[in-house]
Amino acid sequence: MKSYTTSDLPVAAYLMMKGLSLIRADRLSGRFIFELDDTDDSAAKLAIEYLNSDFCKFDNYIRNLKSVLYQNKKP
Repeated sequence: MKSYTTSDLPVAAYLMMKGLSLIRADRLSGRFIFELDDTDDSAAKLAIEYLNSDFCKFDNYIRNLKSVLYQNKKP
């Protein structure tokens, strides 16, 4: 079985949304590791597709909003 591994949560979620099955999910040294079934060799192409999609833009807006909230946090 061929697999595709990424530590990027949004990429892993996008690949699953596109039909790839999750084989393994771990947290190692504070990083996420996702391994997905890539039997048809589509994962790398789909990961690039994600980078050019509105899903990626949405995820960046979420990160920016979280950053604003944490910057404005008062002790």
